[in-house]
Amino acid sequence: MLLRNRLLSLSLTLFLSPPSPLPKSASFLFSFNKTIAHSTHKRPESKPDVSASRARFAKTVLFVPPGVDPEDVTDEMILPGSNIVVGPYAGHSQIKEVEFVKSSGRAKDYPKDDRPEFAILGRSNVGKSSLINALVRKKEVALTSKKPGKTQLINHFLVNKSWYIVDLPGYGFARASNAARTDWSSFTEGYFLNRDTLVAVLLLIDASVPPQRIDLDCANWLGRNNISMTFVFTKCDKLKASKGKRPDENIRDFQELIRENYKQHPAWIMTSSVTGLGRDELLLHLSQLRNYWDQ
Repeated sequence: MLLRNRLLSLSLTLFLSPPSPLPKSASFLFSFNKTIAHSTHKRPESKPDVSASRARFAKTVLFVPPGVDPEDVTDEMILPGSNIVVGPYAGHSQIKEVEFVKSSGRAKDYPKDDRPEFAILGRSNVGKSSLINALVRKKEVALTSKKPGKTQLINHFLVNKSWYIVDLPGYGFARASNAARTDWSSFTEGYFLNRDTLVAVLLLIDASVPPQRIDLDCANWLGRNNISMTFVFTKCDKLKASKGKRPDENIRDFQELIRENYKQHPAWIMTSSVTGLGRDELLLHLSQLRNYWDQ
């Protein structure tokens, strides 16, 4: 429990705090083709003002990990397609081996060791299994299915014999019975509240559709319970939309809604299991969370 409490300092949730004004220079973070280095935001000539502006921007918009002073954040420290700053705890991030350990239907069946773990959560059909397979670069490590709601157990995968990826049941599957949906929710919530080795939740959001109320509700519940999270936007390879808005526009809309409840924005990153977008950057982000947790 002490380890988990220490990790809460990583979380930038601060649920229901009054939001700070979003700097206009933040708009570049929602572009697929431009990085922070290409921002057209005009900086003040006064050096002290630049430092103060950068610090306010970092504290409000960026995920600044432990060991980094917001005033020291530079363009090169921000991972492309994300708001994540790389700090001194970032280290080895490549996956050399992965093995399925077990599926658990009850809390007492979880692996009984102290290895850190990252839970992958999202609406059914958001691409959880595809993301896991893309991260480990192995087909069918996680079960993929054209039928949403296939995963109904909590599945542990051991990575490099040192940490876990945890595949959780998807939420919001309309074809499941009300009783089944309730059971899944209770089971998953119990995991979040009682699992001391949980480092952070990767909350997957489908960027190809407009913001969904159920995703916002899930994010707000995690925030209220001080669960560290990272928004992982999936399906970002679709640069053009046949209907509605483009993924980058949907991401921007989701960010604006999240800011209503968060003074400081949680970490977020754009990914695609089809093109590999964001894979290495996400693994590097996980490495710095994991290494800090291990201290």
